[in-house]
Amino acid sequence: MKRFLMNFILTLVAAVALPSAASAQGTRLNLDFPDLAAKASETTDVTLDGAMLRLAGKFLSNNDADERAAREVINGLTGIYVRSYEFDHEGEYDKSQAERIRQQLGPSWKKIVKVASRTKEDVDIWADTRGDAIAGLLIISAEPKEFTVVNIVGPVDLEKLAGLEGQFGIPHISGETHSKHRKDDRHE
Repeated sequence: MKRFLMNFILTLVAAVALPSAASAQGTRLNLDFPDLAAKASETTDVTLDGAMLRLAGKFLSNNDADERAAREVINGLTGIYVRSYEFDHEGEYDKSQAERIRQQLGPSWKKIVKVASRTKEDVDIWADTRGDAIAGLLIISAEPKEFTVVNIVGPVDLEKLAGLEGQFGIPHISGETHSKHRKDDRHE
């Protein structure tokens, strides 16, 4: 009876623990684009798993408010994955590459931001929502000569996330940057 009870408890613990581990892993997406890397004039590949993020956090200053905020955000994350490809000429990559990523998104993923400009600079931001929490983010930025994808895995506080802009390969996505793009659009 004792053995049965112990097996039952272990099975119950595994049944409770595995879905939460799987859901955290489920926000990590396949961002490999070997064809794009071969065509690109410049590529950026950032792969930071949980251990690497904790290590990177140790190098952030306590004296700098932005770095302190960045540390708070990355402490709970299990990964930041960035793939960015720059091309010499427009049309060197197929914008349908973004659809290959979107096809990996399950029903818990919701589009929270879409930016489209006359200059064909498009940004989509998707959140993996689990109840009231965000378990991951996907940012797809498609420009005529640049394609960037950012996958942030782990619990995300959107207010704190702004502290990561411009760090760890994550592009600036705040209103200031978009205002600049809109201003530039009027001059072209």
